[in-house]
Amino acid sequence: MKDCFSSNTLLPFDQALDNMLAAIEPVTEQEDISINDAQDRILASDISSPVNVPPYDNSAMDGYAFSHHSFTEQQNLQLFGTSIAGKPFNEPCPPLHCIRIMTGAKMPIGCDTVEMQENATVVEQQIHFSAMRKLGANVRKTGEDIKQGQLVYQRGKRLNAIDLGLLASLGINAVQVYRKLTVALIATGDELKTPSETLNDGEIFESNSHVLSAMLHKLNVKVINFGIVKDEEAALKRAFISADEQADAIISCGGVSVGDADYTKKVLEQLGQIGFWKIAMKPGKPFAFGKLPNSVFFGLPGNPVSATVTAHVLAIPALLKMQNCCAIKPTTLRVICRDALKKRAGRIDFQRGIFSIDDQGQAIVRSTGSQGSGILSSLAQANCYIVLPSEQGNVVAGEIVDVRLFDQFIG
Repeated sequence: MKDCFSSNTLLPFDQALDNMLAAIEPVTEQEDISINDAQDRILASDISSPVNVPPYDNSAMDGYAFSHHSFTEQQNLQLFGTSIAGKPFNEPCPPLHCIRIMTGAKMPIGCDTVEMQENATVVEQQIHFSAMRKLGANVRKTGEDIKQGQLVYQRGKRLNAIDLGLLASLGINAVQVYRKLTVALIATGDELKTPSETLNDGEIFESNSHVLSAMLHKLNVKVINFGIVKDEEAALKRAFISADEQADAIISCGGVSVGDADYTKKVLEQLGQIGFWKIAMKPGKPFAFGKLPNSVFFGLPGNPVSATVTAHVLAIPALLKMQNCCAIKPTTLRVICRDALKKRAGRIDFQRGIFSIDDQGQAIVRSTGSQGSGILSSLAQANCYIVLPSEQGNVVAGEIVDVRLFDQFIG
């Protein structure tokens, strides 16, 4: 992996992402766990259905089951029995008879159609329907949802709440998943204080680790938070060595710029290999990626917006690959920008925007205002990025722009 710290060349965003993903090695260790513990875990093997869903023909309505072939509109049906979910009627239904049936109940032998109870007139044991139904009406067929042997989920699928319910409906109570990643967080800066501390002159509250920790928990990884590390070479080196011994990936904030007190680059050069530094993107130009003996590292800028955006659009895709998760394609739209936007050509720009549908039903986006890399409120107000390509200059109001909607990791 080439050392690019000494280069002044800005790597194009797409190339930086491709290079980083190409260098990432997914975890291979697997484990079997209960579906009760499988929320947001990554499947390590394909899952095919062991059963039909539904397992038998059943009624989609409360009503009356009968044989369509033996019935005409002029006939009444004689009530013959009742079928309830969990308590089926197991005798054959004779011609010109019907079975009272409840939603989800197994279709009785000899019945192929269900009329809802709202369309039935009942006089003693005689049932008359107000209208004739098509053959098979209101019947859920065996396997119409999922057929036995059908591929349900592929390896690499991140399991969500609905997935767990579906697995349970198939009678599957355990799944094979990849082990969890461990990610270490390191914040650097002599000026940083925790929210519980009192600020002195020239100090600020540290916020990046709180944003990043929340994003990482949505990935369902183990997070080791090293807290705030002083801008001292020895202290940073100790922190990186310890993090490398415990984690699969390290995310640091700050210290990758060009200031005299920015020691992170120097320490990383000593301990590992640098893939690249400086990306042609805004915010987030001073983003570093590389490898240590046991882990990969992502060196984020210290400014809150820069740190969040680079974590979201660069570090998160890399961690997804490390998890063996199937690639998640961002939702992008072409919409009208209602505001004029300032931009210089040369870097891709992830400006913060508010996507909405106006009163005429037109998809539009507006800027959140000032786009400074230290203005975290510009992200708090946003629900999307206005993605302006590197060659793009200023945007005039009414121009069509690319919008990338926020996903579950930042939204």
